[in-house]
Amino acid sequence: MPSIPRSAAVASVMASALAAGLLAGSSSAAADADITADTAGVRIHDIQGSTRTSPLVGQQVKDVEGIVIGVRTYGSSRGFWIQDTQADGNPATSEGLFVFTSSTPTVAVGDSVKVSGTVGEYVPGGLNSGNQSITQISKPTITVVSSGNALPAPTTITARTVPSAYAPQGDPAAANSINGLALEPGTYALDYYESLEGTNVSIGTSRVVGATDPYSELWVTVKPRENATVRGGTRYGSYKSQNTGRLQIQSLVPTSQQAFPKANVGDVLSGTTEGPLDFNQFGGYTITARTMGTVTDNELEREATRPQRRGELAIATYNVENLDPSDPQEKFDALAKAVVANLASPDILTLEEIQDNTGAKNDGVVAADQTIKKFTDAIVAAGGPAYDYRTVDPENNKDGGQPGGNIRQVFLFNPERVSFTDRAGGDATTATAVAKEGRKAALTLSPGRIDPANAAWEASRKPLVGEFVFRGRTVFVIANHFGSKGGDESLTSQHQPPARSSETERLEQAKAVNAFVKDILKAQRNAHVVTLGDINDFEFSGTTKALSDGGVLYSGIKSLPRAERYSYVYQGNSQVLDQILVSPSICDFDYDSVHINAEFADQNSDHDPQVLRFRP
Repeated sequence: MPSIPRSAAVASVMASALAAGLLAGSSSAAADADITADTAGVRIHDIQGSTRTSPLVGQQVKDVEGIVIGVRTYGSSRGFWIQDTQADGNPATSEGLFVFTSSTPTVAVGDSVKVSGTVGEYVPGGLNSGNQSITQISKPTITVVSSGNALPAPTTITARTVPSAYAPQGDPAAANSINGLALEPGTYALDYYESLEGTNVSIGTSRVVGATDPYSELWVTVKPRENATVRGGTRYGSYKSQNTGRLQIQSLVPTSQQAFPKANVGDVLSGTTEGPLDFNQFGGYTITARTMGTVTDNELEREATRPQRRGELAIATYNVENLDPSDPQEKFDALAKAVVANLASPDILTLEEIQDNTGAKNDGVVAADQTIKKFTDAIVAAGGPAYDYRTVDPENNKDGGQPGGNIRQVFLFNPERVSFTDRAGGDATTATAVAKEGRKAALTLSPGRIDPANAAWEASRKPLVGEFVFRGRTVFVIANHFGSKGGDESLTSQHQPPARSSETERLEQAKAVNAFVKDILKAQRNAHVVTLGDINDFEFSGTTKALSDGGVLYSGIKSLPRAERYSYVYQGNSQVLDQILVSPSICDFDYDSVHINAEFADQNSDHDPQVLRFRP
């Protein structure tokens, strides 16, 4: 799923927030307000209140007391957390608070401090992100009363303390926002975590459900039995199974001073992990650890599918994540080895995210023959077949992805097992159609693009379709890369249910592909049609339902046991993004989601490839 690099996203959000006066520390009239009798001598729980936003937003407070429980000295949100040792006994009101200093804080963990400043609500990612806000004090004046104090005992988060229900329904009168609702920490997981915002928390030994990423983060679950996958993850199986036990883990210690542990899904974070509970743009509720547990390696292995038998046609799909000739040879070699060793050299392989010959250089180049040759040569070097290929070059910068990268889908096929039926004329803007040759369906252009002028494909990859012949039988293959989920709100959104705006585009894309499949089956009722690729949506989604409308396609991943249905791991949720769907004539098939990337800290792509085998 192409996306803005996180560093660029953070910089953009910070700039926008500063311009709008959203960040703590930015100027506002409230920052100069006088301290009132109502705000003098308030405690942290008074500032936090019993909802998600402070009742004292915009007001000045003086001498708010607390013990420093964590200090963040790096990144764009420098500051420290304080916690009150005199709790009010209300489980809905947090006793912790973040103090935004903008520069490196001069306090230390264990300091007893008094803080004066402006109460604010900072929304990580900006107001349009839908994210929940962090209650904090900005423009602080800080007095250190004493040092070396004992920290407040952490609240231990366990399977028993986290409610099974994820979030309350949002208030329809407030655009489904939950911000104004009274917290019910004994009923909803999001309310429980919010009631601990900014306080000292800990978890015991927990299973890793999201591998260590390039930003030194990992995900664990405190509920090991919650929708567990066969390989140690936690599966996202519906819009209502958000998996309440997931938490992101970061470290307060910069990686320049202490290496962050490297973990794969199924590993165990052993011992105690303790620190302030934060909320951030890229993961929601996060333990910013002062002390980290130790990763115990569960020795997760990369899977390998079985080879196809002589009479079986093997078709696979693989998102190779913005592959271009400037990538190191090691990436090409690793991807090629996966094709040969893990995918057993499928007869037909559809690739997503093949970039043009100059990669993300925005120079007008659209051809990708050099990218493809470098990859197919690496496959031969790895012991695989000499794949032939077919593709249609896109118009420059018309298919989304990285500007200048011109990602597209590509067919690789083993000419010793499969032949390709070429029908000339296919290009970026000409639509292929379905004709009838005798009693059989045929394409007017092969390879060709499906309905490229349809508004559904604006700034998105157009489907690539081609005719293949295996043992005398024609198989129509449609390679897809639907629009990404960029712009959707997170599961921890202040809006419940979260807004999923990107689905609108994919729904229209699915309808276009479904209509084309119906044209094929109208011309030939028993035609073999395989529709596959990075669908960027779940097997239970409206997108998949629209693709399958009328019973013309069936998602093969649904044939697997539920605990094996996933191809991608996002924020600790193992989920389906990549799919292979088949027409009714392909009623007996063997399906495999080959887990070689998504669960691992070391990845050659962020997607797991999918393989389908059947006898035409």
